[in-house]
Amino acid sequence: MFSELNLEEFLITLGKYNIDIWPLQIFSYILGIAALVLAIKRTGFSDRAISLILSFFWLWSGIVFCIIYWSDSFKLAYIFGILLIIQGLIFLYSAIRRNISFSYTGNSYSIIGILLIFYAIIGYFLIGLFIGHTYPRFFAFGLVPCPTAIFTLGLLLWTDKKISKHIIIIPALLSLAGIVAIIKGIYEDIGLLVLGLLAAFLILYKDKRA
Repeated sequence: MFSELNLEEFLITLGKYNIDIWPLQIFSYILGIAALVLAIKRTGFSDRAISLILSFFWLWSGIVFCIIYWSDSFKLAYIFGILLIIQGLIFLYSAIRRNISFSYTGNSYSIIGILLIFYAIIGYFLIGLFIGHTYPRFFAFGLVPCPTAIFTLGLLLWTDKKISKHIIIIPALLSLAGIVAIIKGIYEDIGLLVLGLLAAFLILYKDKRA
């Protein structure tokens, strides 16, 4: 099913995408940092704003990257796109209902969350730099699916209340799909596979204990 995924074609698509959307990458980093600040320095609108930021990341990655750009060379990108759009709508609904509460508490879950967030923001770039996936053929934080999934799971480890289990299904599935990407030569997704599945398990465990 994933046999048509070709690394060189994917990197060409990634390069064209990053050139076309520049300088949106800078804006996505600003949004990511804003989400972290809002979770640490909580305000009355923190939870809603963070959910809206996550919604933007997922909807953009699904609609623009997967469906508009990637689907020309990889037909399964439509399926990925639809899943990402659904996840974006889930966070949009959460922003309206305010049913997710983000707060950095300094506990072990929050610290592991920092590791995922760091990997999403910096790790993808550093590993890509090491293996030759440099600009414009790099994973733009918040604007492609994999760093978005890792960042999301990291923030969900910062939640201070139980969350609906359906919120982590798509990020967990995307983490599992990292196996295929790694086999194809996208070694940045090693962290997606390992940290993503670990985070999904910890979120379920944390909520069960709560």
